[in-house]
Amino acid sequence: MAEIGEGPGTVPEHERILQEIQSTDTACVGPTLRSVYDDQPNAHKKFMEKLDACIRNHDKEIEKMCNFHHQGFVDAITELLKVRTDAEKLKVQVTDTNRRFQDAGKEVIVQTEDIIRCRIQQRNITTVVEKLQLCLPVLEMYSKLKEQMSTKRYYSALKTMEQLENVYFPRVSQYRFCQLMIENLPKLREDIKEISMSDLKDFLESIRKHSDKIGETAMKQAQQQKIFTVTLQKQNNVKFGKTMYINDRIPEERNEIVLKHAFEEEDENEEEVLTVQDLVDFSPVYQCLHIYSVLGDEETFENYYRKQRKKQARLVLQPQSNMHETVDGYRRYFTQIVGFFVVEDHILHVTQGLVTRAYTDELWNMALSKIIAVLRAHSSYCTDPDLVLELKNLIVIFADTLQGYGFPVNRLFDLLFEIRDQYNETLLKKWAGVFRDIFEEDNYSPIPIVSEEEYRAIISKFPFQDPDLEKQPFPKKLPMSQSVPHIYIQVKEFIYASLKFSESLHRSSTEIDDMLRKSTNLLLTRTLSSCLLNLIKKPHIGLTELVQIIINTTHLEQACKYLEDFITNITNISQETVHTTRLYGLSTFKDARHAAEGEIYTKLNQKIDEFVQLADYDWTMSEPDGRASGYLMDLINFLRSIFQVFTHLPGKVAQTACMSACQHLSTSLMQMLLDSELKQISMGAVQQFNLDVIQCELFASSEPVPGFQGDTLQLAFIDLRQIIFSYKSSQNIE
Repeated sequence: MAEIGEGPGTVPEHERILQEIQSTDTACVGPTLRSVYDDQPNAHKKFMEKLDACIRNHDKEIEKMCNFHHQGFVDAITELLKVRTDAEKLKVQVTDTNRRFQDAGKEVIVQTEDIIRCRIQQRNITTVVEKLQLCLPVLEMYSKLKEQMSTKRYYSALKTMEQLENVYFPRVSQYRFCQLMIENLPKLREDIKEISMSDLKDFLESIRKHSDKIGETAMKQAQQQKIFTVTLQKQNNVKFGKTMYINDRIPEERNEIVLKHAFEEEDENEEEVLTVQDLVDFSPVYQCLHIYSVLGDEETFENYYRKQRKKQARLVLQPQSNMHETVDGYRRYFTQIVGFFVVEDHILHVTQGLVTRAYTDELWNMALSKIIAVLRAHSSYCTDPDLVLELKNLIVIFADTLQGYGFPVNRLFDLLFEIRDQYNETLLKKWAGVFRDIFEEDNYSPIPIVSEEEYRAIISKFPFQDPDLEKQPFPKKLPMSQSVPHIYIQVKEFIYASLKFSESLHRSSTEIDDMLRKSTNLLLTRTLSSCLLNLIKKPHIGLTELVQIIINTTHLEQACKYLEDFITNITNISQETVHTTRLYGLSTFKDARHAAEGEIYTKLNQKIDEFVQLADYDWTMSEPDGRASGYLMDLINFLRSIFQVFTHLPGKVAQTACMSACQHLSTSLMQMLLDSELKQISMGAVQQFNLDVIQCELFASSEPVPGFQGDTLQLAFIDLRQIIFSYKSSQNIE
């Protein structure tokens, strides 16, 4: 029933909208509802009232329908309740029946599964037996391979690998384990190469560490062989009446005894002599070479071995910075090098092509150049002749050892001649100190002799002959001072020391004789001469000492011919040989005498100047003192005593010294009289000065040194006499 006030078209429109809402999809409800709001005012409220009325109508229809079907629903529920009890009983029966069936079938299932499993096992066992019979030899061979690898029988392992690859693997190649084995064989080969190479590296490292021991053993054996050869040579020389130079400080009988004991000890220890094979296990080299040969990679191994050995050679040839300080440093250096090349020589002779003679020669030439450079550099720092001599002995043993293994060593002996010059230089420096000490300790006085024993002792050391002196009774004096026999002995010691270096150089007696004479000449002309000249120039050496030095040099000069005889006795080379070097030490002593004579003249003049400086003339004195000046009388007395000492000098030297002294005295007095500062001089001063000149003339006429002819010595004062005469006759003198 419509409400009052509704428009005539409103109700049908609302019904249409409600029908549309009920019949259309919810997605389209929006536009329908929007039309409600788009109508006239209060349309919404009216629509809501219409909607409520529609809802109430539907609720009534639902209620009617429910009331109509309610009894049927109740009956259905009752029936279901009755059926539920029967359904539960049926479920229990079905469950029980299923359980009984399951229990009854378990035993059958177990037995059936056992039968199936047994049949499968039988079939598998049969198959496995067949396959194992085919695979077992392969596995046995592979197990053998593993055992060989574990016991380091690598060459046998390589042979086993060849059998596996050629015979056994083709039979079972379809199996995976066989493929794994096949794939593993190259790795095993590489492992063998690496292991063998590792053993080789260990060998090379061991060789590097033990090279000095190997070299020491080789050098000892070479030295023993050399001693044996020298002994046989000496025995043969004795049989055939030949003589050899021998150091006279060690008698020949003693040498034979020492060598005899040495060879007795060598015979006793003959079983203990070690070889390089005893000291080194070369099996890693042989094994590695064999393995690489089997693997077809021999060239790689050879290249690696040579490369590594060259590296080790460079390390061995590298010296320590302080090697020159001790002989042990040189010894370690030589033994390592000898050990290196002894090993290479052994490898050369026991392997086929691993090293060749051309390779070892190339390596040796490289090493020899380095060795010579090292020795030349380090030996230049050696200032001790004993160390240089020990170095020479080591070089000789080093060269003899390597020469015994076939390596050329001529360049080493050429180097020894360079070192010999250096050795001589060190000897010269050492003997320069010895000579200086001798000169410092000398008292420069004739040697007093109080008994025949003393005289014979000196004569045995120094060749002095004077029949007149021998006839004189004891005590008596030898003309030379203590330094002369000492110098002579030290020159002989120098010759001995120089001879030590010349031994074992494989040189002839003529060459050794030439070396000794040249080195002795250097000692005399350079070292001894320098020491003498320095001695003469020293301030504390006075006129008496200079006179004794001149006498000493005279006797040393006379002893030179005995030194030549001494060298001749050592080398057994006659002085008449054409190419024999002569000792020219005579010039040394002559130069020293000339220098001493000149120093005598200089010192004598200096002494005169000292006396003249004491002169104190009063040039204005009226009367002379009546006697010569005191300074002049002292000077003349000094000259008389000095010229008495000069009697031991050669005549010309004493005469020259006396003439020089008189001339210098005359010149000094003349300069005093002609001094430009002297403005005037009295007659008394002239007369006093004349008295002094008269004393000088009397001294000259007394012949202080014999040998002057006539008035030769007085002529030294003739100019002075003329000046005095001029003063007396001059009118300017009062």
